[in-house]
Amino acid sequence: MKTVSDLGDLRGKRVLVRSDLNVPLDGTTITDDGRVRASVPTIKLLADAGARVLVTAHLGRPGGVANHDYSLAPVAERLAELLGVPVLFAGDTVGPQAHRIVSAMQDGQVAVLENVRFNPGETSKDDAVRGAFADELAALADVFVSDGFGVVHRKQASVYDIATRLPAAVGGLVEAEVMVLKRLTENPERPYAVVLGGSKVSDKLGVIDNLLDKADSLLIGGGMVFTFLKAQGHEVGKSLLEEDQLDIARGYIERAAAQGVDLVLPTDIVVAPEFADANASTVAADAIPADQLGLDIGPESAARFAEIIKASRTVFWNGPMGVFEMASFAAGTKTVAQALTEVDGLSVVGGGDSAAAVRLLGFADDDFGHISTGGGASLEYLEGKTLPGLSILDQQNSEGSA
Repeated sequence: MKTVSDLGDLRGKRVLVRSDLNVPLDGTTITDDGRVRASVPTIKLLADAGARVLVTAHLGRPGGVANHDYSLAPVAERLAELLGVPVLFAGDTVGPQAHRIVSAMQDGQVAVLENVRFNPGETSKDDAVRGAFADELAALADVFVSDGFGVVHRKQASVYDIATRLPAAVGGLVEAEVMVLKRLTENPERPYAVVLGGSKVSDKLGVIDNLLDKADSLLIGGGMVFTFLKAQGHEVGKSLLEEDQLDIARGYIERAAAQGVDLVLPTDIVVAPEFADANASTVAADAIPADQLGLDIGPESAARFAEIIKASRTVFWNGPMGVFEMASFAAGTKTVAQALTEVDGLSVVGGGDSAAAVRLLGFADDDFGHISTGGGASLEYLEGKTLPGLSILDQQNSEGSA
């Protein structure tokens, strides 16, 4: 894929950048600006090169209609603070305000266009409808830079179709994400540990399927562990359980054993009688009382996980070990996060809840080798799926050089 450096002199060019600015908001307050900060280097690089930078992104799922609750205005304000320069904001995406701002922009200026998902064409399944919106976006710009890795698994107008209408390249964020994910899937340095948590086994089926062939150790925590424990015949009490995944979990246990992969399940669990930050106790993983539910891996398990992680040269972690938002059930996640900071090699935090957890627990982004902004896109890449937002860039560049 082409990168920004392949686009030549960008001074005076209108560059449409697709960023991922889908941040959590409490009213108009951004509660985690990680994705905004991750978008800054490419935007700054383009502005410093004299480009007229038009940032387009989505926020939430407004359903194709304008909704003030999903406005990117607070994000534009935060971006201005991080860039240290004024950032223009258009109250529409391809309407009169956007055109007025674009026509008046000077070299090196940055503008944010309103939420692309306010237009139904962005997410339409109809190629013609989506293409018509992409035409309107393309009319604003001379060049397209794809820098929102969190959306490259979507076949959407501002991600996919726009790349067929303008000279296109990937930004630094997408380039870095792809390089890291390739290191996780193509000849990773060993030992290689994959740590999976979160609520459901069903959310991680593809990742387990693909990485079982590549990892040396697979460590399972979070709510998904109870399906594995039940599959082994253990009582899990009132813990989260996917009954329809029991046979699949058994299959993974058997497959790991056959392939020599160390599939590690917790030996102790932090439980409580209800989903509340009180009355917590630690029990053996094979002796969860019927009236209790598991809400974190126990200290013995966390220590074992940490030992395996720190002895590895490559580690990928996706999904918290417990309900980290509650102090009584945060220790497992914090221990795993701390271990990742001590890896002598590549440590990757797989975005989503994992990224939110490490920040909430007091870790800095640069404590880790890489914190993915991808979430679902990262998981789909690790599953071996084709990501439309990347494949179209490959295709366009191949055709352009043919």
